[in-house]
Amino acid sequence: MNDSRPPHTTGSPATILLVGTQKGLFRLVATGEDSHWHIQGPLIAGYEVLHAWNDPRQPQRAYAAVTHTIWGAHVYRSLDAGATWTPLDSLPAHPPGRFPEALRAIWYLAPGLAEEPDTLYAGIDPAGLFVSRDAGLSWIPVDGLNMHPSRDTWEPAKGGFSVHSVHQCPRQPDRLYAAVSAGGVYRSDDRGEHWQPINRGVRAENLPQRYAVSGHNVHRLVAHPADPDRLYRQCYNGVYRSDDGGASWHEITEGLPSDFGYALASETDNPDSVWVIPIASNHLRTAPGGRLRVYRSRDGGRRWTALADGLPQQHAYVSVLREGLALDHHTPVAGAYFGTSSGHVFASRDGGESWRCIAEFLPRILSVQVAEVDTAFRSLPSGEAHTATGGTGAG
Repeated sequence: MNDSRPPHTTGSPATILLVGTQKGLFRLVATGEDSHWHIQGPLIAGYEVLHAWNDPRQPQRAYAAVTHTIWGAHVYRSLDAGATWTPLDSLPAHPPGRFPEALRAIWYLAPGLAEEPDTLYAGIDPAGLFVSRDAGLSWIPVDGLNMHPSRDTWEPAKGGFSVHSVHQCPRQPDRLYAAVSAGGVYRSDDRGEHWQPINRGVRAENLPQRYAVSGHNVHRLVAHPADPDRLYRQCYNGVYRSDDGGASWHEITEGLPSDFGYALASETDNPDSVWVIPIASNHLRTAPGGRLRVYRSRDGGRRWTALADGLPQQHAYVSVLREGLALDHHTPVAGAYFGTSSGHVFASRDGGESWRCIAEFLPRILSVQVAEVDTAFRSLPSGEAHTATGGTGAG
């Protein structure tokens, strides 16, 4: 399946997957229509890579949020499209003494607007949102959210106590969205100065008040880049769509095998598109019935299509986490990618109609992000890269 010959430098457009795992970052590269994926890694070896991506504003630049049980949390940056990485000195962290711990983990990094190429957002544990205006060299707390009056209703979820799914709306620049696990979804209409909880119509079966104002366990939030009022969320209890910027939510779980899950995505050109990978339940947390399937809707969640060709349909007791599903930016979408708790990466080049396994037995996968970069990758020392042609992935 693999060979040890390093790939050569190329100036052709390339698809790059940054795959964050519990033991480091892996970089998968395919050039043009090439079906062979070159695998580099582990990079940032030994660290949990919770989130990593190539910057859409400057694709040669990339960022990674990492955590180590001994060395703590760091933000890493790459200036060669993810081939090599350097830790940044500054960290997004609460002021000393504000909470029992200032920083346990950095869960999420997000780019700002295209016209603000050095703006970054970071979501951390214990729940906090931070902004950098100098490409991660320094961080400013967004205390309108961090010290929100509803904070006493927030509490740690099973996976941690974090801010994630941060979005700044390209077509409405003053608007920001952020999700808190467990706290709910919040919106700001003045670039983070003030925030309001937007959870109306969302079930919270684990709370005393079934339709609580805040305190919800949100697994993933997507704000569509073409429509600042179109949102999707995957929660502890259900999948939801909002057509009015989160003022109200409509449950779209009907037609899915479960109301539980993490991974959620939408196609760049179509606000009515939504993709999810359901999980059996909050107790089992594996693919329903041991059948690994991606579900896609192109009418806002009214109807769902199960996408299973090439995916294992027996004894696939794996999960896909909140950042584990990624779609490319083609119109219509062509490439779809996800990674599993068993360390397998699956890819589709036909909009999800068929899948194949392009990497196997990596450490537990925490995130997958896709980008297209003109200068694909540098030559690598022998042994640092190998070529994957893909397994069957069928069961």
